[in-house]
Amino acid sequence: MKRVDFIFFDAGGGHRAAAYALREAIERQGRPWRLRLVNLQEVLDPLDVFRKVIGLRLEDTYNLLLKKGWTLGSPQLTRAMQLIIRIYHPAQVRLLEKFWPQDPPDLVVSVVPNLNRALGESLRKALPKTPLVTVLTDIADYPPHFWIERQVQYLICGSARAVEQARQLGHDEACIFRTSGMILHPRFYEPVEIDRAAERRKLGLDPEAPTGLVLFGGQGSNQMREIARRLDQTQLIAICGQNGRLAEKLRSLRRAAPMFVEGFTKEVPYYMKLADFFIGKPGPGSISEALHMGLPVIVERNAWTLPQERYNAEWIVENQVGIALKNFRRVDRAVAELLRPENLERYRAGAAGQHNRAVFEVPDILERIMES
Repeated sequence: MKRVDFIFFDAGGGHRAAAYALREAIERQGRPWRLRLVNLQEVLDPLDVFRKVIGLRLEDTYNLLLKKGWTLGSPQLTRAMQLIIRIYHPAQVRLLEKFWPQDPPDLVVSVVPNLNRALGESLRKALPKTPLVTVLTDIADYPPHFWIERQVQYLICGSARAVEQARQLGHDEACIFRTSGMILHPRFYEPVEIDRAAERRKLGLDPEAPTGLVLFGGQGSNQMREIARRLDQTQLIAICGQNGRLAEKLRSLRRAAPMFVEGFTKEVPYYMKLADFFIGKPGPGSISEALHMGLPVIVERNAWTLPQERYNAEWIVENQVGIALKNFRRVDRAVAELLRPENLERYRAGAAGQHNRAVFEVPDILERIMES
């Protein structure tokens, strides 16, 4: 039985979500593989400089920045973090060299950025016959040294842009694989058969009013309060993730139009089924989930946008699946523009044209790599 390790961490939540989604798909397919999910943060904990200096792990620091919205200057912060990673690269490789032989995998699948060089080098030293596969969970790379490294590694890309970036760094065509999109949990492919009008009434919503779903990842965002205020006349469903304090603040808002507020939930497909459009940050997971459920999207792209997510806003406009704003202060105008019948029809057609089956395509690719 083949042993496959999935390497993730909890910074932002999307990496863990991708690893769990792939595990679920593989188990449903009944593949004879022994799967292990490895939190890379735990393996490298002895080197976590952030925890030594400020008392928080790197992934906890990152999640706090997202929760508070302290993302201005994130490109500089990313480069500073990469500098620290380079400084501690030899020590990371030594730790990983000791880790791999304890329960040797036949294949290592990384869904994390920034650390693929250490993963690749340690594998070449400890288990030279074990391939490294990097699955980009962003629509495109943010070079240098983010997802794609100049080393022997297989790359699974969800866009033409990412494939071209891999080619430009000299990777052989035989090592580059293209999927039809980002990895979504298999639950998004299960039919959601509901009476939309009846379900909206259960939530205290108008069954006929245009409804936006506001979602800013697993940590939520204080921007959701400003959006709720500016869309006072628009019916909303707001999902706050693990940010319970934000959920309380949103529930206390006085608004002209109804708004249903949810905390952490695994029922995102259900709530998307009740909505007509999506508002949120240009994260690859949330965008892909919304489009798969047929929802046009409204996102923001400015100096506060995480650097690896800025291309996503361009991708949205290029593929005519929604609107990218410079600032959510104009979100009311964007909603009005999106809901114009001719625009809504065009954006819905764009969303319907995104036939994303990546979570089912990746296991086939992994099997081909192991067989080769």
